Amino acid sequence: MPTKKALIIGAGIAGIATAIRLAVKGYRVEVFEANTYPGGKLSEFTRDGFRFDAGPSLFTMPQYVDELFTLAGKNPRDYFNYKKLDTVCRYHYPDGTQFNSPANVNDLAKEINRNTTEPVESILKHAGYSERIYRITNHVFLERSLHRLQTYLKWDTLRSIFRLRQIDSMRTMHKANQSFFNDARVVQLYNRYATYNGSNPYKAPATLNVIPHLEQHYGAYFPDGGMYSITQSLVKLAEELGVKFHYNSPVQQIIVENHKARYILVHNREIKGNIIVSNMDVWFTYRKLLSNYPALHPNKTLKQQRSSSALIFYWGIKKQFDKLDLHNIFFSADYAAEFRHIWQKKNIYHDPTVYLNISSKHQHTDAPEGCENWFVMINVPANSGQNWDALIAKAKENILHKLSTALQENIENLIVTEDILDPRSIEQRTSSYRGSLYGTSSNNRFAAFLRHANRSAKVKNLYFCGGSVHPGGGIPLCLLSAKIVSDWVGDS
Repeated sequence: MPTKKALIIGAGIAGIATAIRLAVKGYRVEVFEANTYPGGKLSEFTRDGFRFDAGPSLFTMPQYVDELFTLAGKNPRDYFNYKKLDTVCRYHYPDGTQFNSPANVNDLAKEINRNTTEPVESILKHAGYSERIYRITNHVFLERSLHRLQTYLKWDTLRSIFRLRQIDSMRTMHKANQSFFNDARVVQLYNRYATYNGSNPYKAPATLNVIPHLEQHYGAYFPDGGMYSITQSLVKLAEELGVKFHYNSPVQQIIVENHKARYILVHNREIKGNIIVSNMDVWFTYRKLLSNYPALHPNKTLKQQRSSSALIFYWGIKKQFDKLDLHNIFFSADYAAEFRHIWQKKNIYHDPTVYLNISSKHQHTDAPEGCENWFVMINVPANSGQNWDALIAKAKENILHKLSTALQENIENLIVTEDILDPRSIEQRTSSYRGSLYGTSSNNRFAAFLRHANRSAKVKNLYFCGGSVHPGGGIPLCLLSAKIVSDWVGDS
């Protein structure tokens, strides 16, 4: 019987992964989740015969999910399956340009060349540049803590430090992409990757150009059963390892004694653990769960600029569109203006870039016969008290006009059911401060170093995982945050 006990606050994907890793290390693990379901942002719902993945819709780097099963001595394929996409995304431009993004980078270069003025060589050169950034940063910035001395004593870390100039952190993502491409449509396509972690390509460092490599080299996938099957399969594994999940159990406080995290308070009951791991947004962890200990708060970190948020319309559509794929992008005619509205004006541009995901293209049971389940998302600012009801109404009007024009169909007439997620409800459902999807933004060349660490510097036995801490947001990075916590615990 394990003698050490780990308490995890939040059953988001990072919390579940941390629970699995600590259970494998021999801990008794209990997870406390405020909602009645696991997954955090990686959840699902059904409405009028349509199933929707509520949050993340792009699945890359599945090896990080498989690794959790392997660590537990299980065959991942007994729990979780997926298929690689031949087409990663379908792009639509206001000038009528349309093309697919094949999974193979050489095919992608040819496809872009056929539909734009960009030569194949430019695409391949950028791919090599993206890979170089990945190889320099991967082991240092993604898989290890930047807040531990031993990270910097490893040879591969030192080797990466000697090559830091090559990660292109001194210019913006947009400036770097302009240096590679002459066609503005291609610059826009590669600038879009800044939105993968809620940042602004006109401010974020060009180091973020590592993201295309993750997609082009490792590919994009579709899980059998949809994105929520990731959550379901990992919860099943965790439960088989003895992890106990408590739903509808919001943690009220973390209780600290002599600078050690000793207890959590749930339903007014003190529960003791040897270690406590918070998968809650770091802002709420301090301001709510550690509100009795203001001297412990890293106020400078908590005041950092938040990432962008999202406005999502979940539409049941009574028609199928052959010209649409699983992932679709309808670009804005003025990308720079769109980001000025998000980051400077804190509102929504009248011509936003629209992301449209249709899981029923691959999981036919996600929609009734002859129908499609549309996940329609635009990037929006984090909540700072805007009149969201008015912004949502106008955004819906503009999105419908944009899609109706592009698809030559009155989309509003095809909507048979609707649900909406906005920054307010994102914060309410997932405890993401101000509705920001990725914690702090990466609109700073030092952003990777400024993210909150995975262990408290002031409170012993207190750890952090999830998208609001190192290494960042998105499924792969959240899973890596669990690995970093587990490694740190193991070395303590």
